[in-house]
Amino acid sequence: MSVVLDKLKEQKWYKHLCTINEHKLEVGKNCFKCGLYKQGILHDLSKYSPTEFLVGAKYYQGTRSPNDAEREDKGYTSSWLHHKGRNKHHLEYWLDYDLVKRDGSMVGMKMPDNYIVEMFCDRVAASKIYHKGDYTDRTALDYFLNGKSKGAMHPYVRKKINLLLNMLAKEGEEKTFRYAKRYMKEYRKYLKRQEYKKNLKKKLEDKYNDKALKSLDKRYGRRIKRDKTGSRVSAFLEHSFSRIR
Repeated sequence: MSVVLDKLKEQKWYKHLCTINEHKLEVGKNCFKCGLYKQGILHDLSKYSPTEFLVGAKYYQGTRSPNDAEREDKGYTSSWLHHKGRNKHHLEYWLDYDLVKRDGSMVGMKMPDNYIVEMFCDRVAASKIYHKGDYTDRTALDYFLNGKSKGAMHPYVRKKINLLLNMLAKEGEEKTFRYAKRYMKEYRKYLKRQEYKKNLKKKLEDKYNDKALKSLDKRYGRRIKRDKTGSRVSAFLEHSFSRIR
């Protein structure tokens, strides 16, 4: 039995499964520290789909993402194209056409704050998985500065992710995750206030629109009544004048 297990552990698909399980668990821990419980549970579930898992197993290396190996082999990565379109914590999910220049170029849209924090948790976990013993609190920041920071990104997103990564590099995990949790708590309050404001505005609009319509109906009714009365008076006067003439 041990021989079978040893052979199983040597299989690339098994190593890839262990890697994504380890990564998902690490991201989940980070998300829970930030108060993102639902996102921590649902994070990267698409990696278990055949489209992503089979490619990951085939190009598994252990020291970097299989997406890089597939990209080098094919010139593109089907796994990544599938993944980025289904996971909102990736910058690439929020790329869209520039409505200012309107020249067909792509720009980064503003990400909701909860996905920015999930992206931070994801980057920290990935750095730990791939760098292992060489990982430090600055590893995630260095990776970002050497790669992702040069891509299309909304200024707001750049500012927030830079803040978190720099705080991690200078202050460590405990303080950074504590800050992120407080930030997410206030962000949820902000969203509730915005939703309340939106609903209140709609209620007021509906209320006053109804009143306005009723007022217009009354005015219209009075106008019709007045016109009809005026027509009868005019007809009576015209008849009277014709008799006098």
